[in-house]
Amino acid sequence: MGRSGLNRWRHRKDRALQHLIALGGWAVIGSVLMILWYLLWEVFPLFLPASIESRQQTPVAAEALWLDFDEQETVLSVLDRAGSVSFVDLGGGPAPAAPARLPGAVSTLAADAAGSARIAAGLGPGVTIFEVDYRVEYQDDRRVVSPRVTYPYGPDPLAGTGQGVVQHLAYADDDRRLTLALTRGDGGIEVHRLDKRTNFLTGDVSLAPSSHRADAAGMPAALALSGDQRWLYVALPGGILQFYELAGGGAPRLISQQQVMGAEITAMAMLVGGVSVLIGDAEGEIAQFFPVRDSQNRYRIEKIRRFEPLAAAVERLLRESRRKGFVAIDASGGVALINATARRTVLSGSLADGPPQAAALSPRANALALSRDGLTRVWGLHNEHPEVSWPALWNEVWYENYPEPALVWQSSAANSDFEPKFSLTPLAFGTLKAAFYAMLFAVPLALAGALYTAQFMAPGMRRTVKPTIEIMEALPTVILGFLAGLWLAPVVEGNLAGVFALLLVVPPGIVLFAWAWHRLPLAGRARLPAGWEPALLVPVVVALGWLGLVLGAPLEALLFGGDMKTWMRDELDVDYDQRNALVVGLAMGFAVIPTVFSIAEDALFGVPKSLSQGSLALGATPWQTVVRVVLPTASPGIFSGIMIGLGRAVGETMIVLMATGNTPIMDFNIFEGMRTLSANIAVEMPEAEVGSTHYRVLFAAALVLFAFTFVFNTAAEIVRQRLREKYASL
Repeated sequence: MGRSGLNRWRHRKDRALQHLIALGGWAVIGSVLMILWYLLWEVFPLFLPASIESRQQTPVAAEALWLDFDEQETVLSVLDRAGSVSFVDLGGGPAPAAPARLPGAVSTLAADAAGSARIAAGLGPGVTIFEVDYRVEYQDDRRVVSPRVTYPYGPDPLAGTGQGVVQHLAYADDDRRLTLALTRGDGGIEVHRLDKRTNFLTGDVSLAPSSHRADAAGMPAALALSGDQRWLYVALPGGILQFYELAGGGAPRLISQQQVMGAEITAMAMLVGGVSVLIGDAEGEIAQFFPVRDSQNRYRIEKIRRFEPLAAAVERLLRESRRKGFVAIDASGGVALINATARRTVLSGSLADGPPQAAALSPRANALALSRDGLTRVWGLHNEHPEVSWPALWNEVWYENYPEPALVWQSSAANSDFEPKFSLTPLAFGTLKAAFYAMLFAVPLALAGALYTAQFMAPGMRRTVKPTIEIMEALPTVILGFLAGLWLAPVVEGNLAGVFALLLVVPPGIVLFAWAWHRLPLAGRARLPAGWEPALLVPVVVALGWLGLVLGAPLEALLFGGDMKTWMRDELDVDYDQRNALVVGLAMGFAVIPTVFSIAEDALFGVPKSLSQGSLALGATPWQTVVRVVLPTASPGIFSGIMIGLGRAVGETMIVLMATGNTPIMDFNIFEGMRTLSANIAVEMPEAEVGSTHYRVLFAAALVLFAFTFVFNTAAEIVRQRLREKYASL
């Protein structure tokens, strides 16, 4: 093959490699964009609005007072004022059961504040507890629901037969007791507590009643009981709310009386869990309240948040049975679907020409039924992620049983009425905290080591040191995390004073050794070849480290009374966790050092020798040459190394997973732990239900982590280019 043939062959290879490299670059960009698209695809449904669609309508009793769905929304129960309970097959078939009848005409109803399906019915002067039991059977592989009315405590009245018809009623029930609060129109409030006693032989439950009375400051407009049966809320004319304590089994004790709404209170209901009370007024305003302890450990009723007002007076508040959401219905027939935690109105519109006579929300909050003028309409609801909003993800939220608004991540709990807490702020803070302390440990050591290795170390030693440090990057981070959590953390805790003594002993000791070495006669120093001084310094550093740890115990006894952790807690109000940011900084800094060192050393070593030699020839000292010539010239590469190391620290998972307490707290204290975005995803993603709110919020956390690394890398590239342009003339 002649010269021209070789040139053509070389040209074809160059073109092929050029296209191959370009294809690889575009493949990387495409992969990153696909990852971003997938994250957005999983996160986007969190912010979609709810939707509603009409399912069917069916005639019911003209005087319908109460509606109820079964779990699968196939049967609708209808109670009228005469006490008749009829059943409607929502599939269009015949009635699944014959009508049943309560022991009397119904004056008022109250749902169980604790969340069961039991209903308290005011039947004239007395109160009876009933429940619709939807028995499920399978006949010829066909699911059949057979509803029936049951009386858990018998059909006889439980609250006596006082003078006057029961007008307002509140009810709460648990395994130990049930409580009924009612009014009869005379301005008084009756509280009936029935303690449950179970016969351990037969399993029969008997009730031991006790009754008390309190006089309200006006004619009550509504009542509500907390789920734990401790608090009673009484709405009075003028938007006034009375707050009673029922603890101790004695008479109700008035805690406070205050005006909470600007107009007459027209509706009141407890959120699921029985902690928060929702109040609506005649002007369409809706607010959430629950008890809060003050600085004297006394309870007060606190207005937590107000929601978007309705167009007319609030007529009904229907709570969801499994989430902190509710449906608000106004006097004009307008309906709003609201989530309390996110303070988000996910759906609003008009579904009727006026207020319904009865309304119900299905157990899964997938269907809504409204009854008016003898006709019941059923709508299907699609509302998957109402508890997520931008403020709920990033701002402080006042959660139930918390003394004040807080930034909290707590995605699950043992109880079914749990209020999810999906704040990403403590996770983002923990990510930056871990990265900060890791870089605080790694950057000075890595840059100082890179500078000495590139500019002052002997070539023979450099050929050994540089690969040794770079091979440290091959250590699995799971091993580093394992050692940090099980070995380093206890060592640091047991020698905390010694760790800080290292800062007082090692740097001055190195400076003192350098001064002593400099004072040696030139003949003595000449025996060690130039650039091999680090070999002599290694045993010195080891000895100084040992000395610092040995001095830790006497310093702790002298300055901190023998226990530095206790002293910090008592004197500085600083808590100490064994797995904390200090341990993470040491372990993750060790993992980041090779990255920063390698890139920075290459940049420093790549500075043309002509620049440094010219500076030395003009009379500059070696350190002046390094500071004013070498470092500015290598600054783009040094900055790139730092930012790449920061990106690795931000995305690190196993070390922070194993070396921290994984507690999502907002505290910059170096002795406290944290939870990072990556560790949180690793811990909770295997347990998250696919498609659930928790699952998608974890993808939102991954998107935030993606944004962090993208911003850091983009900023690094921009700064690197500007530094390169600035010092290109050197």
